[in-house]
Amino acid sequence: MIGTMLTDIRDHIESLASEAGRYYLVCGRTGDRPVPADGLYFEARAVARAAAQATEQYRAVLRRYDPSVPTYDVIVFEEVVDARSVEIQEEGGSGVTGERQGGPFCSEGAETRGAIDFCHTVAGVVFEAIADSSHVGLENAVMDTYLDVAETIDHPDELCLRLLDSIAAELDARLDPAEQASLLATAADALPIDPDDRDDPAPLVTTLAVLQSVGLLESARVTQSPADFGPGQRSWSVRLDGYALGEPADRLVTLPIVVGLFARLSTRSLAITEAERVDRESPATWRLRITATESDSPRGLVCVRAPDRT
Repeated sequence: MIGTMLTDIRDHIESLASEAGRYYLVCGRTGDRPVPADGLYFEARAVARAAAQATEQYRAVLRRYDPSVPTYDVIVFEEVVDARSVEIQEEGGSGVTGERQGGPFCSEGAETRGAIDFCHTVAGVVFEAIADSSHVGLENAVMDTYLDVAETIDHPDELCLRLLDSIAAELDARLDPAEQASLLATAADALPIDPDDRDDPAPLVTTLAVLQSVGLLESARVTQSPADFGPGQRSWSVRLDGYALGEPADRLVTLPIVVGLFARLSTRSLAITEAERVDRESPATWRLRITATESDSPRGLVCVRAPDRT
């Protein structure tokens, strides 16, 4: 099972890591930090080499199902200065209020690799969560749906989007909202983000900025009013422009947004409501409302649908 394999490999890599280490892994061609070892450091070069082999195994498992998963030349770097203090913390800056021409996969290179890697990072942690859950048969159902859809895809870079779409479709069909919330919260705990970001003061802005930085979102607008804050809850009004998972016309996949939010919020209950597609052109604009609440009433965690106006 893909989820079990990914979990075992990730656990092995994390067991090799050390907060006091000064060796880390990068791609020798691109400089990217490869998932699932990004953010990890190792005490000795030999240990880092073992982690590099395991990282390549992890990515090879995903590549069985999607050949567009980037192949990295994983090498070991030694940290001479504190690289963690000089890394760019948020690619694209505040991002969510800006605009970028073209949409997802509009250019070759780093942005396309970033989108593919992001999708597979989210898919990987969800598969791991499924493997650790009691939902027997869910992973096979996801892969059956994905493989059927993959046969119809002309552009290989779209396969990663269809993988997330297939996961969302099966979770929506087979799990109730409370089960979805529990599964995605487990997945979010494994999402490779900086520990300091786990209690982000602007969790939604950061989550959408990440989507924009990898080319899955053209622009977004997040607004709040005093009425959006109340005992045990907070809400956001959101506009998404050119979201790569906003097709077909009546359905928007919210799964990667929710995983990102769960990773940055202390609450594990979200309700996504009032979804509306503003126009029928592609890329479309969507409006929706996201509420983080302490109550147990999750909704719209994997996908939402626009109301039927026919």
